[in-house]
Amino acid sequence: MNRLVLRMGVVALSAVLALPVGVASAHDGDEHVHPAPASPKQVGFELLGTANPGTGSTGDVYAFDGFAYLGSWIGQGCLSKGIRVYDLSDPRHPTQVSTFADAASNPALAGTWTEKVIVQRVHTRSFRGVLAAVSFQSCSSTDQQAFRGFGVYDVTDPRHPRELSRYSAPGTRGSHEIWLGAHGGRAFVYTAIIRSELTTSPTFDPVTRDATVPGRADFRIVDVTDPRRPRDTGEWGAWRELGIKPNADGRANFVHSVRVDDNLRRAYLSYWDLGTVLLDISDPARPRFLGRTTPTQGATHSSFVTRGGTLLVETHETEAGLPVYYDISRPSQPRQLSTFSVEGFGNDTVHDPKVRGATTFFSWYSLGVVAARSAVPTRPTLLAQFVPDTDYINPDFFCEEPCAQVWGVALEGGLVLASDMNSGLYVLRLR
Repeated sequence: MNRLVLRMGVVALSAVLALPVGVASAHDGDEHVHPAPASPKQVGFELLGTANPGTGSTGDVYAFDGFAYLGSWIGQGCLSKGIRVYDLSDPRHPTQVSTFADAASNPALAGTWTEKVIVQRVHTRSFRGVLAAVSFQSCSSTDQQAFRGFGVYDVTDPRHPRELSRYSAPGTRGSHEIWLGAHGGRAFVYTAIIRSELTTSPTFDPVTRDATVPGRADFRIVDVTDPRRPRDTGEWGAWRELGIKPNADGRANFVHSVRVDDNLRRAYLSYWDLGTVLLDISDPARPRFLGRTTPTQGATHSSFVTRGGTLLVETHETEAGLPVYYDISRPSQPRQLSTFSVEGFGNDTVHDPKVRGATTFFSWYSLGVVAARSAVPTRPTLLAQFVPDTDYINPDFFCEEPCAQVWGVALEGGLVLASDMNSGLYVLRLR
């Protein structure tokens, strides 16, 4: 497995999350490692443009209405670079137009990193425009002054973002991944707060990192219909609802990420070693368990749901981690259809999936962006692959020589966007 992905998370995930040694993620941790460079590749993709934001490690990328929103990661120095916004009107020359949720513009955000941002149009009694929800995590588990939770920003004019509110999650590391949804005059942030059910327990012992009763759930639903006043609405945790402890049988059962359907009726929780948990959230105050996948790989990282809610793509961030396709037309009994691999997968891990029509796009760290034909989900096949070719060595990242580490992939019209942890934003198009 890619040494960067495997080792960067071991220290933080072992200490902060009490994971078994060897379970890792590039989302946490600050151990200095030196990955081998990847081999550049450009098969089936056309590279249109790039944008390097400079010193500071890059997180995920989100695309909305002609703009790219580029997150930032903890890196070596916890530089708290926030979200960088790029105008894609000329995709060959993406232009940075603003930065927000960063320590330079708001010193109260020092000591945080902002890897995830979701942007949606919202129409409610209290707000009409475009909102961005941004995850905040504390770079240090011992720094109790650093903010942890999420922020809500008005990005109706992406060139002039405005903070509207922040939601705090004390007793945790903060919001790891999030989703923002709006429907029927209401809006909600859905957040995954890793190990909240354990660390917020009134009986939590920081020495043994164990507890006897559950605290606040890892998955929370926060009403942002009035985005200036976030309000807790509902939550769900496997310990309280199913009796499955976060560390049951030596496994790591925590919510890593979440997606929600457009009608705000289904939530899909990537519950690490527990698989993907499917919830009915039509009543956001009372999420209801429907079923879950039971993957053999563990480390269920993220998902994408398509075909009217009947097809699930699930990724696994673990040694030689692969994506899995499921038929979820019967939520109580998800049925595995296939897995998908690409040459070199045994030396790295898949990360995030996105689907457009009959094509699935994956971010795959040193293997870059991988596109798969998935019209027949029982037999996905390779369509295209792009691995960045760069001579850049980011002082905040972990490469001693130029390297590629593609974290995120996003779709905007006919464009495919990739975020590389070392070198920033790439704008692609399928040939």
